[in-house]
Amino acid sequence: MSTFLAMGGYGAYVWTAFAVFFIVLLIDTLAPLARRRRNLRDIRARIARQENRRRPGTPASNESNA
Repeated sequence: MSTFLAMGGYGAYVWTAFAVFFIVLLIDTLAPLARRRRNLRDIRARIARQENRRRPGTPASNESNA
């Protein structure tokens, strides 16, 4: 087993390459999911702001209450 892990003296390079590959693969999978969550949160906030502007009886943000 130790000869397999050593890989003829190149084990450190091979296992480091595998680790980097899997880390990049994980980031490549999670980054779009995080971006999607952030975009959905931004869209919900934008919709909420638009609904607050359209709600009758509330002054628009550019009108003064004087």
